[in-house]
Amino acid sequence: MATLKEPVKIFIVQSLACRDTPQEVAELVKQEFKISIDRVQVAAYDPTKAAGKNLSKKFVELFHKTRADFDAGLIDIPIANKHYRLKQYQKQLERNAKNTVMSLKILEQAAKDCGGQFTNKQEITGAGGGPIQNENTVVVTATDEQVRQAINELESEY
Repeated sequence: MATLKEPVKIFIVQSLACRDTPQEVAELVKQEFKISIDRVQVAAYDPTKAAGKNLSKKFVELFHKTRADFDAGLIDIPIANKHYRLKQYQKQLERNAKNTVMSLKILEQAAKDCGGQFTNKQEITGAGGGPIQNENTVVVTATDEQVRQAINELESEY
């Protein structure tokens, strides 16, 4: 097992708190810090798992604070949350960095998502951006005799 410096440990704890898998975190550490570690070593930095039961108090607090911050905007279905989707777009962009066409499609998708194109939220306003004036006005131009005649005709049909 590789001996890890403080910044790498913090990175691992925060990545795990953001719900990355130990395998994903091991790959990220290799990319970011050029250090090869296995997922078992990464799992030791997750206080919610048995492997992380001996994690120092400082890292446990960091984990729970980061997890709370990360989950603050999440709902039960992660893909319904914009933060989660953008994180997934970022992962895909990094994986497909050499594929220009795919990278452009991922960037376009992320831009559409950020711009609210994939929401069913609609904002309807009246003149000048104000509220819509809802006036229901009924104008009757029939005389009493015409109304009585129309009622009699309808009653005779039944």
